[in-house]
Amino acid sequence: MSFRDNLQHLRATRNMTQEQLAMLLGVSRQSVTKWEAEKSYPEMDKLLKLCQIFECSLDDLVQGDLTGRSPDPAAATVPAGPPTDVCGYDEHQRMMAWKVPTGIAAILVGIAVGLFFEGAADLAPAGARDGLFVIIILAGILGGLAFLVPAGMEHAAFQRAHPYVEDFYTDDDRAVARRSFSAGLVGGIALIFVGIGFLLVLGEDRALENAALFFLMFFIALGVWNIVHYGMLLGRTNVAEYNRSVGEDLEVEDIVRASLDDARREALLEAKRRDEKVGAVCAVIMILATIVGLALLFAPVFASPDPSAFDPIGTSAMWFWVAWPVGGMVCGIVVVLMRAFGKGE
Repeated sequence: MSFRDNLQHLRATRNMTQEQLAMLLGVSRQSVTKWEAEKSYPEMDKLLKLCQIFECSLDDLVQGDLTGRSPDPAAATVPAGPPTDVCGYDEHQRMMAWKVPTGIAAILVGIAVGLFFEGAADLAPAGARDGLFVIIILAGILGGLAFLVPAGMEHAAFQRAHPYVEDFYTDDDRAVARRSFSAGLVGGIALIFVGIGFLLVLGEDRALENAALFFLMFFIALGVWNIVHYGMLLGRTNVAEYNRSVGEDLEVEDIVRASLDDARREALLEAKRRDEKVGAVCAVIMILATIVGLALLFAPVFASPDPSAFDPIGTSAMWFWVAWPVGGMVCGIVVVLMRAFGKGE
């Protein structure tokens, strides 16, 4: 009995399509089609994963006869009907939609708390700010990284395990995600406006200046969390974009080793080469933005021998953070132009 017959029989007993099996293995549907047509053969790691999925030995799968084995009632089967999420894609993306915005919001809240307590304790100055402000900012950054770094590592591992995902979302799923994003976007903008309102009302009183800045940054953090969270929930329904982005995030070695058909592998490698160029340009832009931001933050220290006499409100140091959003926007414009004009290469 051939491997092809065993694979087809085992897949049928689990009510599993080629696309669903491909998702579980992290390969394309074309690869499974070639295996069942005996035009190619899976690599050893995929064979071992097949044995885990179908609960059989490697010898039985490759050389034995499993077509006479009766289906195990306790074995998990894929329900009949439309495509289903058999690799945990939706759960993974929902987890990302919580961790990423929470990490970003933690950094912004750290800035808010730092502004509130600035000058509250007599600590040695650090640059144009007092030491307490710097300590709180660093704590906020560490708190944000505690969410962002694990999320990034988990997403990279998921992409390596599942370089291709079959689109299982329905039109109703996408409609619900669009409505949720619309509400989240409006709510996020409203929260940012609330923060601006606090700044306008409290900022006129010099004694409440720190409180005004705290409420501004705090509500900006809440608004950003709302917008990013619901934006990622909407983005998760664009499975085609996920499949395309795999070529950007996976390393060349991962793409070469993946069990993909030649056309898809070459397309991913070409996208990887193009995106490496884009990434290099964006890296230069953001380095320049960082230099500008640091210059705006620390320039007053060198302009005056007495840092304590420096009033950060209303000066260039107050707007040092603008360098990064501007750099991000410039980077976005460059990405769009390079991808638009690079398609014909």
